[in-house]
Amino acid sequence: MDNFDEKDRARMCDEIAAFFREEHELELGVIGTGKILDFFQEMLGNRIYNKALDDAKQFFGRYADNMETDYYALYKDIR
Repeated sequence: MDNFDEKDRARMCDEIAAFFREEHELELGVIGTGKILDFFQEMLGNRIYNKALDDAKQFFGRYADNMETDYYALYKDIR
């Protein structure tokens, strides 16, 4: 399961390596960072994706509610 292009994957692996170097004083190679990225993608990828969908649904729900209110605010008084 690899949904990232090579450029993005390399950048993320570099960021993982920097994190472990700065936070834990560990030097990880390309294979190690790649395995960590794969692990987190497998363990968290679908959860994060589903959470993003839920957040988008809530956002658009609020947007639709506001749109309905704005719609009725356009009505003109009738005498």
